[in-house]
Amino acid sequence: MLPLCAGHVVLVADTAAEHAGVEDALPGPCPVCGSRTGVRWPSATLCGTCEWRWGEVPDGELPPPRVDVVYYLRQRDDFGDRVKIGTTANPRQRLAAVPHQELLAFERGDRRLERRRHATFAATRYPGTEWFRTTPALLDHVTSVAAGVEDPWALHARWTSEALALRG
Repeated sequence: MLPLCAGHVVLVADTAAEHAGVEDALPGPCPVCGSRTGVRWPSATLCGTCEWRWGEVPDGELPPPRVDVVYYLRQRDDFGDRVKIGTTANPRQRLAAVPHQELLAFERGDRRLERRRHATFAATRYPGTEWFRTTPALLDHVTSVAAGVEDPWALHARWTSEALALRG
C-alpha cells in the first residue's frame, strides 16, 4: 500500500468518481457472455451486457446453470409466414437445429409457459407441430415479449449471468 497525503487522496477519489459508471472496453472478452463492453464503478468493472464482475472467473468445474427459455422463431418459405414457439435450456444448440430466418424473442420460462403460449394461439397452430400462422395477435404478443430488448442473445446472457451469481 502506498501512503498518500490528504490532497492526493482527494485527487484520486475525484478522478475515480469522474469515471464511475463510464462505459469502456473490457481488457478482454467477458468469460460469461463474451461481450467486450464494460462499465467502470469504484468497486469493480462490470460487463456491460450481463453485469458479470470483471476478473471473476466462473467455476469451470461446475456445469453451466440451467436457464429455460421459450423462443419465438420466424420462417418464411413455401409453407407461408409462420412462427415457432418452442422451449429449451440450450438455445444455441436448439436454434442451430431448427431452420428459421429470424429469432424474434426469448421469454424466460419452461414447458409450462410454452404450453400456455401454445394454448393461447391454438387456433392458428399447424396441426402436429409447434409452428403457428403469423397473425397480428401473435406478432403483438412477440412484440410485447421483446419490448426494450434489441438482442435476445444479450438478454439470455444476462439471465445466465444472474443464474451463475445466484448459484454462488
